[in-house]
Amino acid sequence: MISPHYYYPTDHGWKFEGALEKVMHNIGMFDRPSAYSMEGFENSGADFMPQYKKYLFDGKTIITSPHKVYGPEQNDVVLQLRKQKIDQVILAGMSANLCVESHLRELLEMGFEVAVVKDATAAAQIPEGDGYLAALINFRFIANAVWTTDEAVARISAAP
Repeated sequence: MISPHYYYPTDHGWKFEGALEKVMHNIGMFDRPSAYSMEGFENSGADFMPQYKKYLFDGKTIITSPHKVYGPEQNDVVLQLRKQKIDQVILAGMSANLCVESHLRELLEMGFEVAVVKDATAAAQIPEGDGYLAALINFRFIANAVWTTDEAVARISAAP
């Protein structure tokens, strides 16, 4: 399941934004012209990385409605998981201390068992701190499990 992050033109009319939201809006990160059109999506900043497309467009992967800030509270991730009768989630993604951690927190609050794949995510570093290190510390405090990619693959392969 993919919880994409997209901004549509109306999202640029927000009256206030967090620091990273301002940056993303200013550089057009994750911008799409419309929720109803794929025009300009291919190879845009909102597109999926080419090496993953064969997995994402396999006919089995659910691409949810977009999240807008960091967590899944404004999209249909929880609904999609519940409709599939899924209660265990393995998280990986782009921004460890923002989107991944926000999804982790919300999914736990909604009653899911959540593992995070620590080497399948990354985060920004700024003068005030290391987002990846902050996320790793929080993953250890919050997640049901924190695995490497090799551990995750081994556990998935061994599952009945």
